[in-house]
Amino acid sequence: MKVAVLMGSESDTEKMAKAGQTLAEFGIEADVRVLSAHRNPDEVVGLARSARENGYVAFICGAGMAAHLAGAVAANTTLPVVGVPLSGGALNGVDALYSTVQMPKGIPVATVAVDGSQNAALLVVQMLAITDAGLAEKLAARRAESAGGPR
Repeated sequence: MKVAVLMGSESDTEKMAKAGQTLAEFGIEADVRVLSAHRNPDEVVGLARSARENGYVAFICGAGMAAHLAGAVAANTTLPVVGVPLSGGALNGVDALYSTVQMPKGIPVATVAVDGSQNAALLVVQMLAITDAGLAEKLAARRAESAGGPR
């Protein structure tokens, strides 16, 4: 079981790091790659179209500004896609948020907060935990642990 964690630029690595770390905490392999919907469109489409056959279960896609990566992936797979709008540019991520959340009917992209790669990973874990009791237990334990923090 593996999740593709994609980002549009090398400069997005720090913002997307929590996704891979969080998936690893749950024993889920993260295939982290830098792929741009604009600079590497053929590679993006190829990965998305062959993902299911290659053992992927979901995508987490982080991109800023026009944020086309999540939509380009979603257009080419039926696996779940979670978009992470990334901060930067003149609108500090609001442009990416609007781009990520405004997908056309029939091509859904779940969207988390700007720079919310950790929540993107947790959302994928929740989806997988629907049919995986072990993941559901780990998720419940994490929630219980975090409930003991500041209120």
